[in-house]
Formats: sequence, C-alpha cells, structure tokens
Amino acid sequence: MVADHSLSQDPGPAAASLLGPLVVLVGPTAVGKTEISLELAEAVEGEIVSADSRQVYRGMDVGTAKPTPAEQQRVPHHLVDILDPNQILTLAEYQRRAYAAIEDIDRRGRVPLLVGGSGQYVRAVVEGWGIPEVPPDHALRTQLEALAAKRGAATLHARLAELDPAAAGRIDYRNVRRVVRALEVMLLTGQPISEIQTKVPPPYRILQVGLTRPRPALFARIDGRVDRMLEAGLVDEVRGLAAAWASGTDSVRELPALSGLGYRQIGLYLQDQITLKEAIQLMRKETRRFVRQQGTWFRLDDPEIHWFDLEETSAEQVIGFVSEWLAGRTREPPTQEYEVSPRRQTHPSE
Repeated sequence: MVADHSLSQDPGPAAASLLGPLVVLVGPTAVGKTEISLELAEAVEGEIVSADSRQVYRGMDVGTAKPTPAEQQRVPHHLVDILDPNQILTLAEYQRRAYAAIEDIDRRGRVPLLVGGSGQYVRAVVEGWGIPEVPPDHALRTQLEALAAKRGAATLHARLAELDPAAAGRIDYRNVRRVVRALEVMLLTGQPISEIQTKVPPPYRILQVGLTRPRPALFARIDGRVDRMLEAGLVDEVRGLAAAWASGTDSVRELPALSGLGYRQIGLYLQDQITLKEAIQLMRKETRRFVRQQGTWFRLDDPEIHWFDLEETSAEQVIGFVSEWLAGRTREPPTQEYEVSPRRQTHPSE
C-alpha cells in the first residue's frame, strides 16, 4: 500500500530558527532513486549530494550505477568522483564533506538533496553523529585481536569495561571488531568512545522520503541491473582498476574500493576462483542480501521517513509531495502497513 501523506499547515516555531530545507531520498539498491532524484532536483531547483559509499571513487562507474556524465550535467552532483580507488574515505570525513556541500547549496539558495542507500552515510548526516576521528592503528588492532584469540573475547571485553563501562555496556563481547575499535579510540586518545558518540542533528528543516517496491519487483530490477552492468563492461572496468591500482588481477582483494558489490564477485572471476556465470549469480544473491541489510537502516515503520511504493505511486506524486513540503508545510506521521525488520540497537560507527 502507499502510506498516508496528509499534510498539516504549520511547520512550527522551531522550524523558523533553522536553516533552509534538506530533502533526504533513501531506499534500497535498484529501487529507482537516481531517476526520481534527477526529476526532483530539476523540479525544485536542487542539487544532489551523494550518499553512496562507492560512487565517491573515480573510475568506478559501471559497477556503482553512477550517474552518467549527461545526468551529472542535468543536475549538479556532489561527493561523486572525489577519491582514487586506493584511498579510504572515513565516515567522519564523509560527514564533514557532506555538511560542507549542503551548506554551500543552501547558501546559494538552492535545495540540497541527500540521495543514496548507504545507511551509515545518511544517518551520520541526518542524526549528526559524533564520530571518533581516529585513524586505524593496525599494529594496535593486531595486538588486541591476538589477545582476544588467545584469552577469549570476554577478556578483551572486560578490559573495555574497565576503561569505558558505558561502551562495554552496549557492545556485545562477541563483537570483537567493535570492542577493538572502542579500545583503540580510548587507548589512542584517552577519551572514551561513549563520550565522543553523541548526536547533534544539523540545523536544517529535514524531510526524509523513502522509495520502496515489493520484493519480487525489486529483485527483478536487480537482475536487470546486473545484466546491464555486464553489458556495459563491468568485467573490463574491474580488470582495469586492478591493473591501475593493485598489483594485478590476483591482488584485486588488496584494493578496499573493490570490496563492494559487483567488484568483489567479478574480482573472484578474474582470479580464476569462480566462473563468470557463478560471479553473476553471486552478484544477484549478494545484492539481494544487501537490500535486506538496507532495510535495517531504512525501516518501513520509521515515522521520520515518508515512504512511497513506486509500483503504486508515480514520480510526479513524489515530486508533488516534496514540493508542497518545501512550500512550508509539514506532514502528519504516516500510517504504515508494511512488514518490518528488527531495529539496530547500537551506534554503528563504533
């Protein structure tokens, strides 16, 4: 069904003290965010800030379904093609760049549209996460992981409980990666990660719009998307990236950027670990799994997200709804009748 999108007239006194509007457009991979975001941006004089963790990389065009040069010419895009594939963009750096882009767009009197399916990126911006700006210390991590392997995860967690009880209280001792990160931040900065990870929402009037489709329709679109990527030259793209940025196709796994959907599976094919047919099947399977993971970030019962089923709703209706909101009207919380997945209970930046 399509959610109730009734509107109320008064945005409230708090909104008057905020900066301009920020429209957030989210939804699972292959749902159709790119097409609608382009039409929406043109309709409301907006510019797009990408919230896609792979579209930041230059040369990774086919496998990320990056907006084409023609589409980027239609509508200005920000945070696309800003890094080489051998570089790493931390969540804190993404958040800082996104805020800068949003502020610039707002200052020029245009509407910033935060668009993408990378849940951490979107939440970090919309909720204003406090993120530890501590780069990984690989030697320390190796030492802590060795301690967990030798004496057990509970021993490592007990050490965290001594140094940062609040963090230990919300991190499962079996999640060694998060325990190590919390200890890393504490040991390197002397400041508990639990104190750093506060939330201060940005001073914008925010509208979050979610796009969805029934699973069968979405999975059919995923299959078509994978086929188009192969036809557009995904294999050659991965081969070229590995040759340029890794030490050859046998070292595709050395390049962090190529760990994403499509790139990882084609990388296995180029390393002769699986056939191309198996790589394609794995791409489809892993993309479906990723869509389910996205559902834990963008929940269909989240009252802050106004969902539109694109099998029942036209792009014009979505654009009309956003345009009314931009005219100064906020909406009542929607009534949802979707099946939902369990909510994340932890701060994922730990």
